Amino acid sequence: MMSFRPMVALLALSMLPAVAPAADDVAALRAELQELKSDYGARVDALEARIQQLESSGQAAAALPPPEPSPPPAPAGGANAFNPAISLILGGSYTSTSRDPSDWNIAGFPPSGGEVGPGERSFNLGESELTLSASIDPYFSGVLTAAITGENEIEVEEAYFRTTALQNGLSVKGGRFLSGFGYLNEVHAHAWDFVDQPLVYQALFGGQFKQNGVQLKWLAPTDLFMEFGAEAGNGDGFPSTRRARNGLNGVTLFAHVGGDIGDDTSWRAGASWLDQHAEDRSAGEDAVGDPLLEGFTGDSRTWVADAVFKWAPSPRRQLKVQGEYLHRDEDGTFVFDPAGIATLANYRNAQSGWYLQSVYQFAARWRAGIRYDSLDSGSDTAELHPDRLSLMLDWNPSEFSRLRAQYDWDNARDDGEQDRILRLQYIYGIGAHGAHKY
Repeated sequence: MMSFRPMVALLALSMLPAVAPAADDVAALRAELQELKSDYGARVDALEARIQQLESSGQAAAALPPPEPSPPPAPAGGANAFNPAISLILGGSYTSTSRDPSDWNIAGFPPSGGEVGPGERSFNLGESELTLSASIDPYFSGVLTAAITGENEIEVEEAYFRTTALQNGLSVKGGRFLSGFGYLNEVHAHAWDFVDQPLVYQALFGGQFKQNGVQLKWLAPTDLFMEFGAEAGNGDGFPSTRRARNGLNGVTLFAHVGGDIGDDTSWRAGASWLDQHAEDRSAGEDAVGDPLLEGFTGDSRTWVADAVFKWAPSPRRQLKVQGEYLHRDEDGTFVFDPAGIATLANYRNAQSGWYLQSVYQFAARWRAGIRYDSLDSGSDTAELHPDRLSLMLDWNPSEFSRLRAQYDWDNARDDGEQDRILRLQYIYGIGAHGAHKY
């Protein structure tokens, strides 16, 4: 039997290799800890020395004057930042008619002097449109549009300021501008879907209605598009005239609503009312020399209803249907003077007209359209109903160019003989140009 002492000795000898390494690890950890203490102590001493140095230099710098501020950076673009955006529209056409265009007229309606008609035969230089626009300051912007006619005349089509900082959807426009009633009136000619305006605009307003005045517009903060506006001016635009007194002549009220139907359909509808006054408004003679209403004095009131529907399932296919109805009542007196002797007579008449058009984009750059115009001259004289049917095809190589062909079956003269008109038109845009109206 093994004794107790040898066993204890054997156990002690087996533990020696394990105890020795443990003692070495402790010594190594102590040495590493001491090294870290020495290192952090040196870093603390260095930081305290830097703090003392900075405090000393700060006291010396306080006695020196502060440095001059550096000059502000130059505005982006330099002097070019103050240049307005400039755009130029070039237009022209070729016209072929079956009847002499010089005697064109709208039967039953007094000439306003602004009717366009088919224009002269052969090649014609259209109206070039030069527009300058820019922000004036944080509160106003300004626009000038000059129309350069093919007869070498320059006319101010629009020249107005507009507020940009009013709150709650309000804006004010002042100067000369295209009135906001209806739909087509304030659309510039180069953005029309046909070569010319509908007959009802030419008959009742002599083209686009504009005057010098002021406009107030309010856009309601609703999901449904709701726009309300009011205008007043000097009356210097057919069918009104300037009045021989201070103040304004003529008030225009309009309202438009619109919205979306799904992702690819939208609509807009509106109603407008124009209340105007004329003093000694002259209409001259008709195409065959018969005297018309001369020196009309009285009230002229016009109601307008308009609607637009758009369907755009893809960028290559789009459909627009557009129509307007205009009704005008005039009540007053006029001088009818066929023999050179003035005769005063009462005059009261209601005239109206409408058009309906549709334009379909059937390919990426091609559109086709159809338009029908109809007028009612009223019952004051023999009631006449001039009308016209137009077909249109245009090609748009880019957003800056358009080539168009239009064919009309025109019965505006309403004398039983139809005028067949072919017009070829080009429109080119140069420079900056804002988005067109909806």
